[in-house]
Amino acid sequence: MIPLDPLPNLIDQVYARILEGITDRTLLPGQRIRQNELAEKLGVSRQPVSHALHLLHRQGLITESGRRGFEVSQLDPARIRQLYEVRGAIDALAAKLAAERANTDAPGRGQLEQALRAGRAIDRKTPLSRLISFDVDFHSAIYRLAGNPAIEEMIAPQWPHMRRSMATVLAELDYRESAWSEHEGIAEAIFAGNAGAAEKAALAHALTAGRRTEERLKATAQAA
Repeated sequence: MIPLDPLPNLIDQVYARILEGITDRTLLPGQRIRQNELAEKLGVSRQPVSHALHLLHRQGLITESGRRGFEVSQLDPARIRQLYEVRGAIDALAAKLAAERANTDAPGRGQLEQALRAGRAIDRKTPLSRLISFDVDFHSAIYRLAGNPAIEEMIAPQWPHMRRSMATVLAELDYRESAWSEHEGIAEAIFAGNAGAAEKAALAHALTAGRRTEERLKATAQAA
């Protein structure tokens, strides 16, 4: 029999920590990743770092660089816009279904209300990592309230890429406020049971985020 991978929990922890660094831009696009340095900083051996890096490579979050090396992948503006177009369709469906269930699924409604309260508490000093987490929690609550597990299953592989793109626009103080204003509108329609309005608001929100992210990435590339 093929031996099991050693220390799977440790590999998951290393993976999560590196992914966090990529998401919050502690590890910048194009930055070289050295296994020895990462292992030393994280206080682990090279083995779990190697496993984690290969997982990230399969997801397209890092690319090969030189002999047996890796670097953080660049964000492709067009690819991000395409992801948001697909996410817009999924989010619209999720919001529609959530609105239809809002008055019958009390636990799901409560999770969405909790996520919304967390978002209302943000200010100009809220760390970027927390802004991203709050954003993910809000949309995840809608997916759960929708009552269709396939929605979360389809979006889950794209969350790491989405989290990276969120960091691009949520770093802008004006957008983090307008984003939560849009969240308020989506939630209001869901709580009211207005499926059509919820669907429309969720789609508009995703497309706006995709457009702004694409524009920001293009501007950054031109300035470099």
